[in-house]
Amino acid sequence: MHNNDSISRRQWLEYLKLPALAVAGAALPAIAVQAAPAPTQYTSDNVPGARIFNVCDFGAKGDGKTLNTKAIQAAIDTCNKENGGTVLIPAGDFICGTVELKSNVTLHLSAQGRLLGSTRREDYVAGKGVPSGNGNIVFVYAVNAVNITIEGRGTIDGNGQAFYNGKGDNTGPGQHGVGGNFDRPHLIVFYECTNFLVRDVFLTRSAYHCFRILHCKQVQLQGIRIYNRVNRNNDGFHFNDSQYVHITNCDIQCQDDACALFGSNQFVTITNCSFSTRWSIFRFGSGEAQNIVVSNCLIYETYGCPVKISSGNARVENLSFSNIIMRNVTGPIGIAFTGKNNGGNDTGDTPSFVRNISFNGIRATVVEKPVDHPDIAFGVKVFDGEINSCITLNGVGKAFLENISFTDVHVTYAGGGTKEQALKREVPQVAAEYFGVWGTAPFGPPAYGMYARNVKNLTLNNVRFDYEKPDARPAVIFDNVQDASVMGLSAQGSADSELIRIINSKDVLIAASRVLSNAAVFLQVEGGASEGIVVNGGDTRKALKPLVLDKGAGKDAVAMG
Repeated sequence: MHNNDSISRRQWLEYLKLPALAVAGAALPAIAVQAAPAPTQYTSDNVPGARIFNVCDFGAKGDGKTLNTKAIQAAIDTCNKENGGTVLIPAGDFICGTVELKSNVTLHLSAQGRLLGSTRREDYVAGKGVPSGNGNIVFVYAVNAVNITIEGRGTIDGNGQAFYNGKGDNTGPGQHGVGGNFDRPHLIVFYECTNFLVRDVFLTRSAYHCFRILHCKQVQLQGIRIYNRVNRNNDGFHFNDSQYVHITNCDIQCQDDACALFGSNQFVTITNCSFSTRWSIFRFGSGEAQNIVVSNCLIYETYGCPVKISSGNARVENLSFSNIIMRNVTGPIGIAFTGKNNGGNDTGDTPSFVRNISFNGIRATVVEKPVDHPDIAFGVKVFDGEINSCITLNGVGKAFLENISFTDVHVTYAGGGTKEQALKREVPQVAAEYFGVWGTAPFGPPAYGMYARNVKNLTLNNVRFDYEKPDARPAVIFDNVQDASVMGLSAQGSADSELIRIINSKDVLIAASRVLSNAAVFLQVEGGASEGIVVNGGDTRKALKPLVLDKGAGKDAVAMG
């Protein structure tokens, strides 16, 4: 037998009998047994990706005096190089200039921790790799990064009032800025980042836009609070060309667009959020804004139209707005479409459309005109076209909006519209800011509830329009509307005007309408192109006349049931 540690199968079988031999008191043969290695003792200091990098360990001081840019950047860089982890901003005020977040880094702001923007312009730079244009110096940014998180109950504070000089970023006609002022930092800019999460933090006092999200994918924004009212152009969220974006449980109070969705944003959900701003909440421009759902949101003290779509060469479709409360707003909904590029030319072979947009379960109160927010230190100009606003669906030229629906919608307007407004027939062929449509005298729209021009397949189902003080305008005006269904419309009327005005429109069904207060006429049809209009049932007793045909409308244009 060889003198080694190996054993034969026969020996192994013999050893299986050892328990019995041991019981009998037999001696056990010696067997060489190698001890198992001791288990590795993991701690937060040696688990890959689990380390905590306290910025104070890199020399940062939360004394509200020290500039900590280099120390905080060193903590981020080290975290990134060591397989990621958490960069901790502990309690204190950590003054800082531009810093770059990197892949696999979680920036955690403790409850009393504040990342506080420097008041000196020289402490900021443009984000490396962020395309220039519209101002791109920035406080916190990330480019081509993955798996970034910003979290915690702490604050990112831009100190933006230090950059206020009374100027905005727009100078053209109909713009709401008053001069050029690009050289001021955005609070946060993420460009071409994937799979990032921002939750629970307080973002405030940006010198410019609060959070710009550009060409990003897989975005989660949860429980964020934004208070951004110290400078002009103080946006909340500002998206460009991003996909798979999900916003939940956020509270946004800002001065400019609260949730701008410019360019080709797709697969977006926004739910359980509250918003307030001087300008708009959900603002869309040209591009491919598609497959977007907004639900269960509160909008209050918002002047500048809560839902505003102004598109030229666009492919906008499949937008849903549901279960939304709007309290004290102007607008409240404005959709405009030219079908042309910025140069005013037709789009040629490129398809262009704005279609498949629904509004369900909307409750709104609309004020006569914008008012200044008491917590915004500077006044905001009120444009003439903002007075006595209404829901505006505005196809321009040969462009049509398609498949637009309103279901279970109740809007109460301030009222006060005039006879001069009601007589307006020449509506400018423009699709810029919503108030630009109504910026020619007599200022304001000719309808108090809804004005719709160039729309195909328009549905109003269980819609109610009323007002707080008398209004001399029609409740609804259709101009060149094709294939429309108005079911269960209830609206207050005017003793000086018709309740519904239809101009050069065809294939319109009006059923089960109710005239809620005295009106001169229930339905007035105008234009020789009007045809296929059917009125079926309803309560029109408070209308002095059921029907008036005017301005060339044929007697066969309407069938009254």
